[in-house]
Amino acid sequence: MALHRLVRDCPPLDPNSSYCNLLQCSHFKSTSIAAIHQDVLVGSVTAYRPPEQPDTLFVWQVAVHASMRGQGLARQMLRNLFARTATEGIRFIETSITADNEASQRLFAGFAAEHKAEMQRSVMFDQAAHFEGLHDTEFLYRIGPIQSVPASPSTEKGEIP
Repeated sequence: MALHRLVRDCPPLDPNSSYCNLLQCSHFKSTSIAAIHQDVLVGSVTAYRPPEQPDTLFVWQVAVHASMRGQGLARQMLRNLFARTATEGIRFIETSITADNEASQRLFAGFAAEHKAEMQRSVMFDQAAHFEGLHDTEFLYRIGPIQSVPASPSTEKGEIP
């Protein structure tokens, strides 16, 4: 329920059902990460490997509690998650982002730059064709191939600020 509450409190993220969040925490636990501060969930990155793309990690949602924003927590969680999954053959990161979500665009552009990897953008789900006009177009961002994991003191220790 903590993940459900965190996502709910992080607009513009689309809230999922609590059941969906439980599935994310159980079925995708090896490809997701959580940040706990003073026994409270303050951040998470939920992700999975698309079945037809075993070398790709699709980042479903990045959530950071308002009290922890501006401290690089999302970047550190993404770094740590990639460092963990890169040893399992992940060479590409994908995510979908709406045009107005500038924070996510900066996060993933920074990750691509940090890894000196190409980032491509294309339409994933179109507002008219897929959402009947009820949701903004989701753009697919694909980063990679990613050759290395940049070393940083906090990544090496596995710590999240």
